[in-house]
Amino acid sequence: MMPENPALALPRPSAAGNLLRHARYVLAGNPVTAFSFLLLLFLLGCALLGPSLVPHDPQASNALRALQAPSAQHLFGTDQLGRDILSRVVVATRLDLGIAFFSVALVFAVGGLAGVAAGFFGGWTDRIVGRLADTIMAFPLFVLAMGVVAALGNTVTNIVIATAVVNFPLYARIARGEALVRRNAGYVQAARLTGNGELRILLTTILPNILPIMAVQMSLTMGYAILNAAGLSFIGLGVRPPTPEWGIMVAEGASFIVSGEWWVALFPGLALMLAVFCFNLLGDGLRDIVDPQRRT
Repeated sequence: MMPENPALALPRPSAAGNLLRHARYVLAGNPVTAFSFLLLLFLLGCALLGPSLVPHDPQASNALRALQAPSAQHLFGTDQLGRDILSRVVVATRLDLGIAFFSVALVFAVGGLAGVAAGFFGGWTDRIVGRLADTIMAFPLFVLAMGVVAALGNTVTNIVIATAVVNFPLYARIARGEALVRRNAGYVQAARLTGNGELRILLTTILPNILPIMAVQMSLTMGYAILNAAGLSFIGLGVRPPTPEWGIMVAEGASFIVSGEWWVALFPGLALMLAVFCFNLLGDGLRDIVDPQRRT
């Protein structure tokens, strides 16, 4: 038999190429998922480029144009201080998405790793992480977030910390359950037989295998993190005025709904709703894309 000519051998598709083709397949077959990804790109565009593209200064006030209805000059109208609502809604996207992103990244780094360690090692590690999660879940989560921000101060950093704290039990429990299922799997035993230490197995074998499930949870938590930040701002414990933020804008516009200036609260509320809607839909799409069992 003649040896195979390397020049005629077909190149094997890479893992990244397979994932990209599967993602295109999922997006083409699921219009709702495709819409959520397009909406995500729109929100990211507003967050990155919005402050340089808005038609007006989001903090410039003008009493002569206060509470003007939506028009060609001000598409979303103006607020009680004459500030352009469209500009403020667009600029607030960066702050709200930034709070959500950093809080989710923090809780994944702390809660996810703690849960994986608890499920993999068991023993006192499992007991400590479990009791900490139970203690946090004993409180109403939004009330706990209020307490954390009230104790530390209503800054953006403390809002991120409070949002991460209230989500810690969810990430810890999910990661612990997945680690419990996988810690005696065949590939883990094979890694032990080849001389790998327990910590190396945890970081290089267990953790990568639970990332798809954690990625879906991170997408869903992004929506809750945005709501949590907006809720804290709505009651006065979040971002301080005059910084553009969706929760503050809804709170400021709520008192004008009765007198007929509906646009002051409507458009920030719609932006908040679209962002949460986007990340909730995105979670289902990510599950279909990153779960190896769903690839064909």
